[in-house]
Amino acid sequence: MSALGALLSRQPAADRTAGLRAQLALAALCAGYGVGAAVGWGSPRLALFMGDFGLSAAALVAAVSCFLYARAADIRFRPAWLLFSLSSAMAAGGNAVWGWYEVVLGRTVPSPSLADLFFLCFAPPAIVGLLVLAKRPVTRAGWVCLVLDAWLIGGSLLTLSWSLALAHTAHVVNAAGESVARAALSLAYPLLDIVLVSMVLALHFRRVNVNRSAVNTAIAGLALTVVCDALFTAPLLRSAYHSGQLLDAGWFAGSLLLAYAPWGARRHGEDNAVGPAPEPRAVSRPIAGSLAALTPYLAAAVCTLGILYNVVEGRRVDRVVVLTGCTVVLALVLRQAIMLLDNIALTHELAQKENYFRSLVQGSSDVIMIAEPSGVLRYVSPAAAGVYGRDAEDLVGAELASIIHPDDLGGVVHELRRFLAAPSRDARTTRIECRFRSGAGDWLHVESTVNRHEGGLLLNSRDVTERVRLQAQLQHNAEHDPLTDLPNRSLFTARVGRALGGRRTGDPGTAVLFIDLDGFKAVNDSIGHQAGDELLIQAARRLQESVRTSDTAARLGGDEFAALIVGDGTRDQAARECQVHEIAERLRLRLSQPYRIGTGDVRVAASIGVAFAEPSITPKDLMRNADLAMYRAKAGGKDRVELYAPQMQADVVRRSELAARTRTALRDGEFALLHQPVVHLATGTVAAVAAQARWRSSQGILFTPAEFLRAPEDGERAAELSAWLLEEAVEQAADRAGAGHAVSVCVRVPAARLLDRTLPPGSVEALLTRYGLPSGALMIEVADSDPRISFDELEQRLVSLRRLGVRIALDGFGSGYAAVNALRRLPVDVLKLDRCLVEGVVESARLHKITSGLLRIAGDLGMQSVADGVDVPEQVRALRAMGCTHGQGMAFAGPLDEYRLRRTLVRGKYPVPGLGQAARPVLAGGAIPLQTRSHNETAVPPT
Repeated sequence: MSALGALLSRQPAADRTAGLRAQLALAALCAGYGVGAAVGWGSPRLALFMGDFGLSAAALVAAVSCFLYARAADIRFRPAWLLFSLSSAMAAGGNAVWGWYEVVLGRTVPSPSLADLFFLCFAPPAIVGLLVLAKRPVTRAGWVCLVLDAWLIGGSLLTLSWSLALAHTAHVVNAAGESVARAALSLAYPLLDIVLVSMVLALHFRRVNVNRSAVNTAIAGLALTVVCDALFTAPLLRSAYHSGQLLDAGWFAGSLLLAYAPWGARRHGEDNAVGPAPEPRAVSRPIAGSLAALTPYLAAAVCTLGILYNVVEGRRVDRVVVLTGCTVVLALVLRQAIMLLDNIALTHELAQKENYFRSLVQGSSDVIMIAEPSGVLRYVSPAAAGVYGRDAEDLVGAELASIIHPDDLGGVVHELRRFLAAPSRDARTTRIECRFRSGAGDWLHVESTVNRHEGGLLLNSRDVTERVRLQAQLQHNAEHDPLTDLPNRSLFTARVGRALGGRRTGDPGTAVLFIDLDGFKAVNDSIGHQAGDELLIQAARRLQESVRTSDTAARLGGDEFAALIVGDGTRDQAARECQVHEIAERLRLRLSQPYRIGTGDVRVAASIGVAFAEPSITPKDLMRNADLAMYRAKAGGKDRVELYAPQMQADVVRRSELAARTRTALRDGEFALLHQPVVHLATGTVAAVAAQARWRSSQGILFTPAEFLRAPEDGERAAELSAWLLEEAVEQAADRAGAGHAVSVCVRVPAARLLDRTLPPGSVEALLTRYGLPSGALMIEVADSDPRISFDELEQRLVSLRRLGVRIALDGFGSGYAAVNALRRLPVDVLKLDRCLVEGVVESARLHKITSGLLRIAGDLGMQSVADGVDVPEQVRALRAMGCTHGQGMAFAGPLDEYRLRRTLVRGKYPVPGLGQAARPVLAGGAIPLQTRSHNETAVPPT
């Protein structure tokens, strides 16, 4: 527990200890005064002093205490405490005058005197203060009843006291011939005491519940004072009374109790500041309520006793007694009549409210049930017939536990025990949700609000079965794929997490399979998305049928599926891997079988990646490993199963790092542009230059495109580099043309880049216009090796470029999957033989014939040809002899920086091996028509 919590927990105990000390000190002070008064204080003069000025000091303390309390805080009943202060001040003044006569002047107090005036003024403020503390009636009948109750108490006390003493006192005063003032003074004291006692008794039954301790203490102090006054006015005691007797101890204690009342209540935390009143505690007071109801009858009994006393003593009944008794009886009759009318009105109102609430309960769609502490239902509202399908009479008398589902009973009992054990102010209601048995025998989901009711329970229940079903359906929809109804990625991930974190944590037999349908995009594009959806539904059904019930098949999105194969606890990891691999192979074959779509069959293949669980692996990492293995299967030729190996992750990291370095190199200008001359094989002149990118790393190493664009999926980097290469090549070609070196520039652009919407034909034209390069000076080399490229779109794009004047070269001719088809459909100006054909044209007779045939095709179509990778003179002679028009390679020059390229262009030609020998005729128009300007020279040495 924190220090603050410990302090707060100790605070109530400290307050109780301090309050007990104050009470003990008050009791000791009163007891000491009582003992001193009993023994006479040791001397007559001290007894007079303590009996007069001691009482005056005590009353003054009470006056000051009540006044300070009323001014110290913004309390609710400030006028009452101010009146108590005034009353105590009057008592202090009366005792001070009394002491002035007896102690200072040393003579008997005259009657009447100023002390009598002070004493007579003591009662009225106290009476009014008690009225302020009383609970105010809210109706006119209530005010009448309050007045009648006060008169019943006061009249009965007057009758009894008149019969016992006051009649005798009046007779004696009249017989002695005393003055009217003295006679009135003799009767005023007891009459005021009777009124004060009446108010004390009336307030006892009508006091407010707020600040109860202070009110009770103040009433006790005033009651003790009134009792002492009554004893003082008795003829037997008054004739023998003198200051300093034991009777003074009662007045002293009454004053100190009144002084302690407000501060003792504040010490106990009952201070009543103005504001929202604290909620009253539901405390039953049957005795006080019974006494309050019997008050009129007790008063009438007291009045009757006063009359009977006169009859028994043989006295003539005094007119005062008769008149008072008659008024008491009349007040009793009036009060009973008012109470009878009030009871009739209350009974009628209660009947109306009962009918109102009965209608609410019976007409409510909720079922209201009352259960005894034993759990037996003793009331069930009629709505049970419509909600539960069971009559309310059938449920009354049954145990609540008998209609609750056994699986829910434990939780309900636990919650109800917790609710009943908690304090009512902390837990007023609770809510439980369980299943109730209906009349048809099925189970309904019921939500109940539970309240306490006479030691038992009050349940307000409603049927929420439809809501629970809707929530379950929404939960199912959130966790399952809407098309195939398989678990989606979220649920699949959660189940993988449970498989890795359950009893078999780190079980190496647990495996995740990632499945991708090869060729699904072609199905969508060829026969439509509806057919594609039907194929996915059939594939999901096959996948679901191929796994065990303990495993999970899921659709992650698009044509990607996954399967969780839960481990069986086997220790032979190799056998388990072989088993899962066989499952994956069977699944691959099953998914690769023809799909019946409409009236025809559709075939797709499946690439599957498998990853096994490892100790402490997370679901995210396991699914990532399976994904990497699946992509490796696709890269390895598709329609195959690939097991995850740690090297795959290393390759991904390497590619990611290389991609980041490439982006940084592009941003920081680390790429350099080199040009390799394209030489006319008949004359040796430089017909064009081929732009090539090089990347100089921070270590000064030059990387070729094959080294920093290894992976085919690096499309984003290839696109960025292609855009940079095209713009840089056009800019430098335009700069060279401005310097008098008009030579065409060849730029290799991937076909996917040409079909990219970010590079429309207008952008190439804008590029040529921006740098002032003639469109005929640019030739774009297109590779045909990507089977995903649509020939229709590519043909339209190349036609648009040719309309701009840009020349088109078919790069890598002879190695692509559709070289003849590309040659047939695409608008090509130049054929560029692939390096693999050129490398073996001298050594291999087969390649020699293939190359010769391709060159013959180019010649027949009126196209020029360029041989890439011409590195030795023998290749030059062979190609020239076969009719190749141009060559590019180390036999002439490697890639050159701008400075060396311009020197080469000034020289204008290269020596061609075997130029003087006889050669087959070649096509006319030796130079490839193209031309171009450059920025500052790039200080990169040639390779």
